[in-house]
Amino acid sequence: MSDLIEVKVPDLGGASDIEVIEVLVSPGDVIELEQTLVVMEGDKATMDLPASAAGTVVDVKVNVGDSVSEGSLIVTVTAVAEVAVEAAVTLEPVAEQGGMGAGEASAGLVVDINVPDLGGASDIEVIEVLVSPGDIIELEQTLVVMEGDKATMDLPASAAGTVVDVKVSVGDSVSEGSLIVTVSTSAQSPAPESIRSAQTAPVSKPVPPVQKPVPTTQTQISTEVNRTSTGIAHATPSVRRFARELGVALSLIQQGSGRKGRILKEDVSRHVKKVMTTGAGIHAPAVAGASAIPAIPAVDFSQFGEIEEQKLSRIKRLTGVNLSRVWLNLPMVTHHDEADITEMEAFRKSLKVSAEKEGLKVTGLGFMLKAVAAALKQYPQFNSSLSPDGERLILKKYYNIGIAVDTPKGLVVPVLKDVDKKSLFELSAEMFELGAKARAGKLRPAEMQGGCMTISNLGGIGGTAFTPIVNAPEVAILGATRSQMKPVWNGSEFVPRLMMPLDLSYDHRVIDGADAARFMQTIVTLLTDVRLLLV
Repeated sequence: MSDLIEVKVPDLGGASDIEVIEVLVSPGDVIELEQTLVVMEGDKATMDLPASAAGTVVDVKVNVGDSVSEGSLIVTVTAVAEVAVEAAVTLEPVAEQGGMGAGEASAGLVVDINVPDLGGASDIEVIEVLVSPGDIIELEQTLVVMEGDKATMDLPASAAGTVVDVKVSVGDSVSEGSLIVTVSTSAQSPAPESIRSAQTAPVSKPVPPVQKPVPTTQTQISTEVNRTSTGIAHATPSVRRFARELGVALSLIQQGSGRKGRILKEDVSRHVKKVMTTGAGIHAPAVAGASAIPAIPAVDFSQFGEIEEQKLSRIKRLTGVNLSRVWLNLPMVTHHDEADITEMEAFRKSLKVSAEKEGLKVTGLGFMLKAVAAALKQYPQFNSSLSPDGERLILKKYYNIGIAVDTPKGLVVPVLKDVDKKSLFELSAEMFELGAKARAGKLRPAEMQGGCMTISNLGGIGGTAFTPIVNAPEVAILGATRSQMKPVWNGSEFVPRLMMPLDLSYDHRVIDGADAARFMQTIVTLLTDVRLLLV
């Protein structure tokens, strides 16, 4: 084989510690001269690192998030593609796993491990790759860690053996069916015909790849102009993913501020800000001359003293985007009330012994779930979603309720399904299980979908009232804060009663104030006398 060629970071004009934000090649990829290998981001610009040689990538020496400087090794490349030899190298771990030589007729089976059903979720980002070619893995061992909008998920191995190839890198987006790794199992079974053929095939004479001529500056400019004129946006995968999260069509951004007109995240953010200030939709050109919302000015806080910067988790970043979108699009109103839960609390405590026998703990949230489900049946407009065009109301015939859970990475909302059909003990067990999975970052996408309404309970922390933001496309959310003993007038005297503050935020396009008051009063009545939940 040809000698290895090392591709290193060239002169960066004195800059150092440049962050790698995209790795666009993997071992085994055939690359062309000047093809972009990685994308680096400095303080004020994003830079592509082009290939200084054409051939096959042998090894990638950097990952997303690494810092590089002039002379840092990025990839190693063989300048000549040797197809037959490459096939033999790929099969080498298979032969080792089975304990046989390359010339023998059988080896371990090569198994593809793909992404399983994600509950309809797609474009899940790979944030950690835990295995490498040649590693020996066990069944159920975690191969990669993926992070979606609201949860982090491990991908376990569905087969044990030796890793032949890893098909994903940190930063890649995967969906159901995406190939993650290929594994050589230890089964002593005949190898597939294609593998046996590759093992016994004679090594052909290396054929050098056809190299395209290096384009001149004029050719590069012409290519970029043509690409722009055809409406194909020039942006990295991370920018495209960022735009998808915000619902931005990149074709509407006429010119990026990056090198060669590349669209950067800052360009997408500026486009969104422009749309928001002009009142136009994200998918339509902004209307000039509209009043603008002043941007929050950037402040250098280090001038006042010592500071520390912490990067927001993906969950918090996406939650911020979603809440901002809801706040700007929904005319929200919050209705406040109190429920007398004195008898409910006494009944809950009376269940303690029975619950402990089942290994359970009954909390007030279980009663709230049952009360909300009963109220949704009585007021179906709360169990609905508004169609995207705002012309139709979609009424739901099921009663799934989300519960907001505080986790180290941010707020997530697991959904309890068919609350109206489950007992208090069943709901308590399910809440405990989902809460533990949420805090461990193990929730599946399907466990956070399909909610009709959400409950946000801050009673264990404190407070007297707050304004929860509707979890769109739901139309209402119920909040609760800490219960307090208060003197309540019963007609003849003041008596101590345990009162729980409740806060109902709702989408005023769907729900009127009078309906919200009736809905809240129903919940208050049911919590005051939980026997009514049996009627």
